[in-house]
Amino acid sequence: MSVNLKPVEEQVMVITGASSGIGLTTARMAADRGARVVLAARSEDALRELTDEIARNGGEATYVVADVRDRDDVRKIARVARETYGGFDTWVNVAGAFLYGKLADTPVEDMREQFETNVWGLLYGSLEAADHLKERGGAILNVGSVASDRALPLQGSYSASKHAVKGFTDALRMELEQENAPVSVTLVKPASIDTPYSDHAKNYMDEEATLPPPIYSPETVARAILDAAERPQRDVYVGGGAKGMAALGYYASGLLDTVMEKLFVPMQKKESPARPDGPNNIDAPTGDLEERGDYDRHVSETSAYTAASQRRSLTGVAVAGLGAVGLALYARYRSGRDGDTRRGDDSETGERATERRTVETAPRTRR
Repeated sequence: MSVNLKPVEEQVMVITGASSGIGLTTARMAADRGARVVLAARSEDALRELTDEIARNGGEATYVVADVRDRDDVRKIARVARETYGGFDTWVNVAGAFLYGKLADTPVEDMREQFETNVWGLLYGSLEAADHLKERGGAILNVGSVASDRALPLQGSYSASKHAVKGFTDALRMELEQENAPVSVTLVKPASIDTPYSDHAKNYMDEEATLPPPIYSPETVARAILDAAERPQRDVYVGGGAKGMAALGYYASGLLDTVMEKLFVPMQKKESPARPDGPNNIDAPTGDLEERGDYDRHVSETSAYTAASQRRSLTGVAVAGLGAVGLALYARYRSGRDGDTRRGDDSETGERATERRTVETAPRTRR
């Protein structure tokens, strides 16, 4: 059965995790385009303020205070959507919980809490949405991560949860297709995004946490989500860096391991010490209508790769090549920067120089 999705302006959209970051940006963008939005998060004050803001701007919104870890709360979201708007056309699972630290240093209890939100919360939402949409048609959009395809050191538990999200999403899509249900199921896989992610994460490192570049704006993800809400898509990488990392991990996993170990570990740490008692969204709600983080690195406001891939203007091979070459060139740039800082140091010989040359050969390996 073909899947016919409505234009965004004709839709009712459910968005979890709507009080900050990607969820907040998507909610505002969808409302600006005319969608009626059902906002869900744990922070009632933030949800009430956002609902009032949308109404002042001429949009329509309602909110549900809900913890997606509780299946009854997720059912309440669907019930409010039916009672308020007669149902919904798209369900977007954005709510997430974040952890930094080596696996050996992270309490298993916190990993379990992270899985309750990232996996079980998304699973509850997807099943609720599928049950509703089987008859009327629509879209389920699950926000995964580049970590759905490629694990990140110091974010091992998060990576594991996003791998689980990919497996569940792929299985749900196949089952709905086998039933000929008119439902599009999309996995959205962003690269690093300029949201309060690091500020909201529970951190078991000695240093403050940050995200590795390249970093993209939350609007790049919101635009990708709304595009997939109108046109059925299997999965969407947000940012050429995301596709490049996934492709390089698939075709040259050992090389990417080396890049990760040498570059991505230090790039996830700031020079300032960690704040052990800071708020985090593992232990309590942290959403307060913040779309952006406070990253001091360049943030790309658009992604030519994502726009091209969603418009089908690149072949699959060309897209994969573009992403892989982008990441390889980035690795080369970083290694060159590291080399500049050491230039003139005659002691750079042996194993250390060999490591640098290995990274610098990445673009030739991927061409």
